[in-house]
Amino acid sequence: MTTEPIARQKRPSIVRRLLTRRSSSRLQREHNTTAPVTTPLLPSAHTVPTSPLPTPPPTEHLQQHFLASSFSSSSSSLSSSSSSSASPYTCSNIATPPPPPPPCTPQDTPPLSPPLPSHIATVLFRRLSSIARRRRSEEHDEECMAKTLGLAESFLFGKDGEDVDEKRAVKLLKSILDSKAASTCRGKTFIEAQAILAFCYEFGLGVQQDFVLCEQLYMAAANSANGLAGARLAFLRRYGRPSVKIDRVEAEEWVQRVTDLGPDAIAWLVRAAAVYDHPAANYALGVCYHDGVGVQKSAEQAVHYYKTAAAAGQPRGEGILGYCYGEGFGVEKDDKMAFALYLRAARRGESVSMYNVAHSYEEGVGVAKNLQEAVKWYTRSAELGNCYAQNSLGYMYEEGLGVERDEVAAVRWYTLSAEQGYPWAQCNLGYCLQNGIGICKDEAKGAFWYHAAARQGHSRAQHNLGHAYQYGIGVERDEKEAVEWYRQSARAGNAFALHSLGYCCQYGIGTSVDESRALDLYKQSSKLGHAPAQLSLGRCYLNGVGLPSPDERRAFKWIKRSAIRGNDLAQNTLGHLYEEGVGVRPNVKDAVRWYVASARQGNVCALTNLSFLYLDGLSSTPSSPSLSPSSMATRAEALRLLRLAATEGQPRAQTRLAHILLKGDLLPLNPSEAVMWYELAALNGWIPAMTHLAHCLEMGMGCSVDVSGAVEWYAKAAGYGDAWAAQRLVVLLVHGARGVAGEDMEERASLGYGVVAPAA
Repeated sequence: MTTEPIARQKRPSIVRRLLTRRSSSRLQREHNTTAPVTTPLLPSAHTVPTSPLPTPPPTEHLQQHFLASSFSSSSSSLSSSSSSSASPYTCSNIATPPPPPPPCTPQDTPPLSPPLPSHIATVLFRRLSSIARRRRSEEHDEECMAKTLGLAESFLFGKDGEDVDEKRAVKLLKSILDSKAASTCRGKTFIEAQAILAFCYEFGLGVQQDFVLCEQLYMAAANSANGLAGARLAFLRRYGRPSVKIDRVEAEEWVQRVTDLGPDAIAWLVRAAAVYDHPAANYALGVCYHDGVGVQKSAEQAVHYYKTAAAAGQPRGEGILGYCYGEGFGVEKDDKMAFALYLRAARRGESVSMYNVAHSYEEGVGVAKNLQEAVKWYTRSAELGNCYAQNSLGYMYEEGLGVERDEVAAVRWYTLSAEQGYPWAQCNLGYCLQNGIGICKDEAKGAFWYHAAARQGHSRAQHNLGHAYQYGIGVERDEKEAVEWYRQSARAGNAFALHSLGYCCQYGIGTSVDESRALDLYKQSSKLGHAPAQLSLGRCYLNGVGLPSPDERRAFKWIKRSAIRGNDLAQNTLGHLYEEGVGVRPNVKDAVRWYVASARQGNVCALTNLSFLYLDGLSSTPSSPSLSPSSMATRAEALRLLRLAATEGQPRAQTRLAHILLKGDLLPLNPSEAVMWYELAALNGWIPAMTHLAHCLEMGMGCSVDVSGAVEWYAKAAGYGDAWAAQRLVVLLVHGARGVAGEDMEERASLGYGVVAPAA
């Protein structure tokens, strides 16, 4: 069965015939102008000319009347007469003549406008004639395209007695797009052919699968309000496919445009699935029900069409049905069934299912955990261009899971995925760039990728972008902009953003101070299991922030929850609570246990507190009766921890080590080294160290006397509120005295500020 275009039969223009059938007698033309105006003699299916033909009215009046009458009715009459090969003037077409119309009376005659000049009328007639011919041509071309499209669907679906022949269907669809008529006639049929051909390219129906070409065809058809193209383009923009960039903002725009087309937007897809039971159409219609695109969202309907597609062996139908079983979407959750469906589709070459097989192996869901198998399947899927697998494979390389750690390879895979628009990969790549992981550090590029993911609604990227704006990392510092991104992320329920926004509210960063709001945000984040928020909430209870009064027991509860989750700051704080008996009975052993846990994570403050606790135990202080030299660390271990903390830059540890060196009890006397540690601690902003350094400079202990230096450090400490430093500053400035009363230094030493200066 062929569909050759039907050639139009040539016939002279009706308008041209009317213009040429004018009387050559001027006198007769003048005589006719006085006659009543009648309907122009235009041939139609119900008008039969007689012989001899009556003389037409003058050209000007005929032209004017033609313009005043309905051109559309004339053009439809012309179109109907053009389909016949015989002239309406031949006797073979004449049946019984209809009765003549009643004569026009003067009152029935329509009023005429002044006649147009003949040359203008002629130009208008020519243009109108051209429009009429073009309309007839377009109608004919549209009719031919519709027949070709219908035949293509017959071969695609196997309808009208035709066998399924997808290749022939594609050939016919291409013939519509490539036809000469397509350059001038791009009506509904042409647009529908574009969308159906794109569908064939997407699913490899009768043609090699080509996502790039299918995207282009979908875009062209969707821009002409085709529902099928809009629905599939929304899917591709939301979930991506190899070489098709994800853009979830644009995806939502396409969903809205499909919705605006009304209930028949995806009528072709419904017909292909419900009437012809086409596997790919069943899958695609299931996706529409899954996401509520063009139809009301329905998990049951989605699963029904997925099952139908999977039963026909459609790989994507099998894969998405596995997802439904894995998530319990429309069916009872069954991880083993999900994995079986993933594996079946993956073996058919479906890249998304390969990714899901790998993820199942990585997490041990529905199958025994096997990181090596996970890497193998991630690699297969990633090499096919799947952006999800590329991102996950990058993570496996970054963390060294199932493969040797390779941060450079991780960045390479993150980049491939990010360039396809996958928000998680964009966020991960931004993090690597801002922290110099596997690539040269580039904070500006990192912020760029954070923004790319954040605009798609990726909540973690929104939080990280807010963090970049808060501290000016890769972007100009803008605390208000930071708060705005934190808010967007917090609306999505991101625990990190809820905590960061609470911190900004507590301290008035980019917004006004609102401690009660901060407390509420900390609670929301804490309930999501965010350990830093639990610590912040505990500190609020400890200090009464946003509360009428402190609540030490609740503070202890939340800080302990955070510590159990592995937060090193919380572990250090919990150790302090056990040591001091805040919200709980004092327990030095528990204090040591939590200090050790925090110190092992590299927390220098915990290391300092642990060394102090060990040193206090060696001193057998009454505040620590359960601590004794036999049960706790030896002197060497205590000093080792103290020196390690000081070396790591902890100013309290540096100051304590300087005290010991200056006193010479636990370590050999070394005033010069003591001055060095005092200076390092003072440069780190530790106020007691500033005072002790000034005293050493004043007295010349471990260094030469430097009164001006002493004045400088006393002034800095006094500026931070140290009363004793202010007193010594006055003495030096007014009296220029050296030394200090021994009882003053004794009191300061008892408060932990240092030791008594040796006698001069």
